[in-house]
Amino acid sequence: MKKPLIGITCIQANIKGKKVNTINDFYFNAVLKAGGVPLIIPSVTDEKTISEYGKILDGIVFTGGHDVWPQRFGEEPIKQVVEITHERDQLELVLFDKAYEAGIPILGICRGLQLVNIALGGTLYQDIYSQVENVGGHSFGYNPEEVYHSISIEEESIMKEIYGKDTVHVNSEHHQAIKDIGRDLKVTSRAPDGIVESIESTNERFILAVQYHPEAIAPKYPEHQEIFNFFVRKCR
Repeated sequence: MKKPLIGITCIQANIKGKKVNTINDFYFNAVLKAGGVPLIIPSVTDEKTISEYGKILDGIVFTGGHDVWPQRFGEEPIKQVVEITHERDQLELVLFDKAYEAGIPILGICRGLQLVNIALGGTLYQDIYSQVENVGGHSFGYNPEEVYHSISIEEESIMKEIYGKDTVHVNSEHHQAIKDIGRDLKVTSRAPDGIVESIESTNERFILAVQYHPEAIAPKYPEHQEIFNFFVRKCR
């Protein structure tokens, strides 16, 4: 049986004065372990080139990284938004549209969840620590391979099918989060403070997106590998 080809988007960064596209090994290791063939997608902006990815991919993982430009959801940036990458925004929003139109399964992780929400007309809290009252901790950056807080999972959801229980513990490294949910999406888990931790599609398209980083905790906490196993099966 042919293994599904899974596109994985990159972080665009400057390292030692050089502009690079880079990705954490955890992402492609999780895809490989799930039985997929990872294909790393750089931040190209030409729509014809992006369309070619839409023709060959069986699934797409939109990964974590810098903030999406707030103008993409109709807001001026506040001072806590300090890192944006216009080229990556362009790639991912166009690629999402192509994949969504073609019915290609989509998995969003951290920024990827936010990207999915924006692409479908939703909005974000630009900085939960200044914009959300009584917000808890969501930035456990010194060790992404450890769990940090709990999430509560909704019944009748992909998340419940994957984990098989109402509560799991996850890692966390973000300062933005979903404010208004996009069209044809529903919230399927939240942190104790109410922050959205996962969403999925309400129509026939397969979309699953999480605010945490299952790829980083999967080696130590194998239940989180099941997100990738489930996703890759949908891509076959």
